[in-house]
Amino acid sequence: MMRQYELVERVTKYDPDADEALLNRAYVYAMKAHGHQTRASGDPYFSHPLEVAAILTDLKLDDATIAVALLHDVVEDTEATHHEIEEMFGSEISGLVEGLTKIKRLDLVTKEAAQAENLRKLLLAVSKDVRVLLVKLADRLHNMRTLEHMRPDKRLRIAQETLDIYAPLAGRMGMQTVRDEMEDISFKVINPEAHETISARLARLREDSGDILLEIEKALGEQLEKHNIAATVTGREKRPYSIWRKMERKHLTLGQLSDIFGFRLIVDTTDECYRALGIAHKTWRVVPGRFKDYISNPKQNDYRSIHTTVVGPHHMRVELQIRTAAMHDVAERGIAAHGIYKDASSLESAVNGVRLPHIESSAYRWLRQMVDTLAEGDNPKEFLEHTKLELFHDQVFCFTPKGDLVALPKGANAIDFAYAVHTDVGNSCVGCRVNGRHAPLMSELENGDEVEVIRSKAQVPPAAWEGLAKTGKARAAIRRSTRLAVRRQYAGLGKEIVERLLSHHNQKYNKKEFAKALRRLGLKKVEDGLAAIGRGEVQSGDILKALGVEPGAEEKVSTAAKLVRRFRRKKKNPTKNPIAIRGGDNRLPMTISEATGAVPGERIVGILTKGEGVTVYPIFSRQLQSHEEDTDNWLDLTWDMDAVDEAQFYPARIKVLIHNEIGALAQVTQLIGELGANIENLQMVTRARDFYDIDILLGVHDLKHLTTIMSGLEDKPLVSKVIRATG
Repeated sequence: MMRQYELVERVTKYDPDADEALLNRAYVYAMKAHGHQTRASGDPYFSHPLEVAAILTDLKLDDATIAVALLHDVVEDTEATHHEIEEMFGSEISGLVEGLTKIKRLDLVTKEAAQAENLRKLLLAVSKDVRVLLVKLADRLHNMRTLEHMRPDKRLRIAQETLDIYAPLAGRMGMQTVRDEMEDISFKVINPEAHETISARLARLREDSGDILLEIEKALGEQLEKHNIAATVTGREKRPYSIWRKMERKHLTLGQLSDIFGFRLIVDTTDECYRALGIAHKTWRVVPGRFKDYISNPKQNDYRSIHTTVVGPHHMRVELQIRTAAMHDVAERGIAAHGIYKDASSLESAVNGVRLPHIESSAYRWLRQMVDTLAEGDNPKEFLEHTKLELFHDQVFCFTPKGDLVALPKGANAIDFAYAVHTDVGNSCVGCRVNGRHAPLMSELENGDEVEVIRSKAQVPPAAWEGLAKTGKARAAIRRSTRLAVRRQYAGLGKEIVERLLSHHNQKYNKKEFAKALRRLGLKKVEDGLAAIGRGEVQSGDILKALGVEPGAEEKVSTAAKLVRRFRRKKKNPTKNPIAIRGGDNRLPMTISEATGAVPGERIVGILTKGEGVTVYPIFSRQLQSHEEDTDNWLDLTWDMDAVDEAQFYPARIKVLIHNEIGALAQVTQLIGELGANIENLQMVTRARDFYDIDILLGVHDLKHLTTIMSGLEDKPLVSKVIRATG
């Protein structure tokens, strides 16, 4: 167990101005408070907070955070009180200990709603002071290191919890070393056979490639030295869980991976990063598609580096990571390297002895944005889903037409892009151009895409967009807009009800008088009151009493109830058009293109053909290109989502690439049936030795239904690709 003077020496080594008296007091107080308590391993309990403090010294945290690490369990597990902590150590440290105590009892692996609610509490607690999160992550890391002393069931639960929440959270904070260790320990517990197999294979590769790796390291150093670049070149090995995850995601074997072994080149300046890149590319052949510049476009966790892969000596593929010492410090320690826990008005952080002006961490900005999402009233289950999306996805970098950079999770589409620019841009979005060409809003964006959002003031985001959006921000905004639209609709109906009620008694609606009357009904805002009346939650007699009007005896049936029923009948069948589309002439026959299909919720266009009527196409249909010059016959159509019959099927054509194996087609047709869709036509288009294409015309209820089916098909092991037919 680390001695008192050893801990103080570790802190003062990187922070000579640290408060040694504070560290000594915290050490002695925590040791006495925990007394003879022991852990499941039989070790003294005090060894745990001491190891947590040691982990944080590796991250070079300030003296207050180290003291909190020593004290983080005393209120929860001993007779110490917050009042006593505040008297001895001050309000700052007491507040941090209290924040950790509040989340000490979190049990994230429970039912999904409870798990989400606890995650809310965790993020709310750490957003007030990020040091709470740093101590919590160090606490979890040490618990993972001693996991073998737990019962098997508890061990599995904690490992899964760590893999689901804590490891991705550490990654989002840029703390890659912490994340890697958490993931590997969790992987070893959850899937011991796979971990053992990959570890054994890595050991053999290490033994077989040892001399070659040393030779590559030497060759890299010599090439850089020849061009007067002082660099530290170190080899690195991919972690077992990282290998497993990549094999699963890309369906690769271990032998197909090209970046099991890689090298880091640490240079002095950003300029030398690009010079080193040029030298590497001139010396060895570049592997196409393997270059990423995270210096020009940093990740959201502040990670900056250049990645490239070359074919090095002995025709071995070698991944290179090129960065400066300051970039490497942030890559290893993440948010801890920024020193954002200090006073922002006078903050300077030190990296390798160089004082740097404070710049707010992007990782911490992300954390605060997640907390802002909490305030928007999403239910806990949805919040958990969106937070996991934000935690797990890699990034793509896209640009506005003005050149502004927008970072999005991998798999995001133009809807997510529009909402990332601004909520108003997303709400008014009706279409987009990607790299100058019209594209469907649900098109998956790629790195470097330039996206132009086409807007309309009359647009209201369809509810079906929620199922298409990938980011929590977009989904929350779409739900909020949908709720407001419904509320406005009911408020309009409520106003009509009140006006008719008053007209029966020869009176007129007055907003000010109605606002006063609302208080008697227990309602505050006029909009809320009218919406409640529109929903039928307030009876006509109560409305009249609140307004000081006596209802007549003939009003045996609530006028409000009659109007609500009339409105609902009207809403159910507002148009004679059986396809429930607005914007066309109801006297003209309207059909949906068989080449692509079109479903409620997606952007559509009509083409008028004399003698035939109107043909409806989705905006991404290639057939629209043949009508580009004939704009007089274009009709701007929209789905009437209120009139869409939920039981009706709409055509959508998809193309599915499946493995040429027994049972592949059965997987496709079975899933479509299970998800409640009809197969109206199925045709085999091309067949190869390993794969074949099938063209399927589906009957689905709406865009969300179609998206669910396509996502489900993509998850099937024998399905390689699923796309919409573009005609």
